[in-house]
Amino acid sequence: MEDTSPEHAPEHRSLASTDWATFLFLAIVWGASFFFIEIGSRAFHPGLVTWLRVLTGALVIWSFPGARGTAIALADRRTIVLLSFTATSIPFTLFPIAQASVSSAVAGLINGGVALMTALIGYLLFRRLPGRMQIVGLLVGALGVATIALLTAHEGTSEAIGVGLLIGAIVCYGVSLNLFGPLVARYGSVPVMARVLALSCLWTMPLGLWSLPGSRFAWSSFVAVAILGALGTGAAYSAMGRLINDVGSVRASYVTNVVPVVSLILGVAVLGEELPPAAFAGAVLVVAGAALVSRPRRAGVERTPAT
Repeated sequence: MEDTSPEHAPEHRSLASTDWATFLFLAIVWGASFFFIEIGSRAFHPGLVTWLRVLTGALVIWSFPGARGTAIALADRRTIVLLSFTATSIPFTLFPIAQASVSSAVAGLINGGVALMTALIGYLLFRRLPGRMQIVGLLVGALGVATIALLTAHEGTSEAIGVGLLIGAIVCYGVSLNLFGPLVARYGSVPVMARVLALSCLWTMPLGLWSLPGSRFAWSSFVAVAILGALGTGAAYSAMGRLINDVGSVRASYVTNVVPVVSLILGVAVLGEELPPAAFAGAVLVVAGAALVSRPRRAGVERTPAT
């Protein structure tokens, strides 16, 4: 019989070697996702980048044996429909549009606020009260995201709009990470994400088809989007679901601490992008804040909201 006592809850468990391996995999593929979006957008319209990404991810995850044969309760199906918008369709659409006006490095840096957003939304919507260190982390990380956003937004109106779209995307991710936990615990990550991506294929198809006349074929863009879908969507979301089940949603979102580092290296070193020097200070604050937010809670000291 599984031990469900507080000290054995996901938020209190020490990370195993497999958890760290999953962290590393997710940090690399998601950190590189902004690089692949940038390459894909050079030939494909943003709407086509999103649709091809979702299609490829769905094909990959539905090829897993565990994707089929799982019955989902009606109430949980409604949550999966919601997740098909907040986890994939909306943020996957916003990121390519935003990167038309902001660099991949900036997109990755702002994405570093996902862990902070997950903790904040967990409190606002689900009344999951953070601990003291998590509250400090939220404040530090929020300052970091604000620093990056303000520095980038000052570069022009289009950049400000792009930053707004990126913040909207990480809000969606924060909602999704809080919703994933119970579903993954009941059904496993593969069946849940397979259905989320299947629905997302439908929601993103109209914009994808509309984007075809404004796109041209280029092998570099095609390969970039294929990798983005296969690894950064199909395989990565399956791995993330398992990680949420093992260590909790807030601690799983800690992987976004490393994502900005990978995106920054690829953006600056490979794509030749430039950032204001102060943006690096903002990145440090985001990473530090998310590290505090993602610390395991001590059993027996969690607070519950008054009823």
